[in-house]
Amino acid sequence: MNRPGLPPLPRRLSAPAVHAPARVPGQAAVRSQVLENGLKIIVWSDHSIPSVALHNWVRVGSRNEVPGLTGLAHFFEHMMFNGTARHGAGEFDRLMEAQGGSNNAFTCDDVTVYQDWFPRGALDLVFELEADRIQGLSLDPALIESERGVVHSERLLRVEDNNAGYLSEQVQAEAFLVHPYRFPTIGLPADIKSWTAQDLWAFYRTYYAPNNQTIVLVGDVSHEEAFALARRHLAKLPRQPQPPAILVREPEQLGERRVVVRRAAQMALLQYAYKAPAAADPLGPALNLLLTALTDGNASRLHRLLVEQRMIAQDVAAEWHQGFDPSLCWFWFTLAEGVDPHTARDLIDAELAGIAAAGIDAADLQRAGNLNAAAFWKQLATIDGKAHLLGEFEALRGGWQQLFQAPARHAEVTREQIAAAARLLLNPRRRTVGMLLPQAQGES
Repeated sequence: MNRPGLPPLPRRLSAPAVHAPARVPGQAAVRSQVLENGLKIIVWSDHSIPSVALHNWVRVGSRNEVPGLTGLAHFFEHMMFNGTARHGAGEFDRLMEAQGGSNNAFTCDDVTVYQDWFPRGALDLVFELEADRIQGLSLDPALIESERGVVHSERLLRVEDNNAGYLSEQVQAEAFLVHPYRFPTIGLPADIKSWTAQDLWAFYRTYYAPNNQTIVLVGDVSHEEAFALARRHLAKLPRQPQPPAILVREPEQLGERRVVVRRAAQMALLQYAYKAPAAADPLGPALNLLLTALTDGNASRLHRLLVEQRMIAQDVAAEWHQGFDPSLCWFWFTLAEGVDPHTARDLIDAELAGIAAAGIDAADLQRAGNLNAAAFWKQLATIDGKAHLLGEFEALRGGWQQLFQAPARHAEVTREQIAAAARLLLNPRRRTVGMLLPQAQGES
């Protein structure tokens, strides 16, 4: 879950177009080391501006939670800014801002990521602050209760008082029978109210171990300087037992599941959640281009059909959740006022069935490649974008080196491969359909 002001974690890798460069330049500027305590440091030396981006990828999310203790990963995203035995509440932000730096964080199903942006002169300070909160977090009872209230308010805003968020939570819970991906990242209301100090300490010691984290630095810093700072500040953190592996595997879904919600609303909502592969699956490039062709921009297939031609929807979007384990590919449809969602569903299903049978045409493939190329290279042009992509590939896609092969892999995607991906993904038997129907005030 993002702190205010941070855009959501990209779940779908931006894919370059057919004519994009075959390789991402700069691999020679990247080096990595693993400290004796298991903490990995990845450094991309880029002296284009006198600044540095530091991202700390902690391998913990709602995937690591259990019934009764949901929402802890997101809660710690908040608590990690609330002081240590050495630096009191608010000091992390104050010290960084005094040096011209800023910070943020987000949590999702698989990871929690902490982000710092600062002038290179603040390197030593930022390393000291990060080392301090990794090992010395203060779980003061008053701060716990204060943040518990903040998280509860955030849940009200994002879920309880948000029709799309409420429906998505219901669909997600229905889509998974046993896998912890069924838990909402923000946590369930009863769990948020009932975490104990013992629960929090156990979670912190288990998942905030150095051997469960990867720190990525990009910017005006040499490899030698970065590794020396890491050894000075981070090597002393004690290694912990490896967190318990997630061994649960979701059984194959053999029939469509449905969720119908009636709430006070102006427009009906329709959501499809298809079972989809994990982030590192070889089908990834084809799925990326398929989703871009279907929903990205006003010229996308579903936007043209539903918003411009038939005028039954106000908005269309899609997202493939790419995590450690097979998860979901979402389609969201905000219907136009007064549109019967059953009628909309029939039209959408007919279009998706046609795509599953025939794939997309050459023009749609070229357009999808061009759109994704623009987004990919734009992200890679900044030190923050480089840091995010390095961390994403290291954590979820088989290693940071894979980033530099991504353009070639996407450029090789054919229409036949996209058609095969569409047949696999767009299977009605492997989806959960959510429908939110407007309910008049006072109607039971």
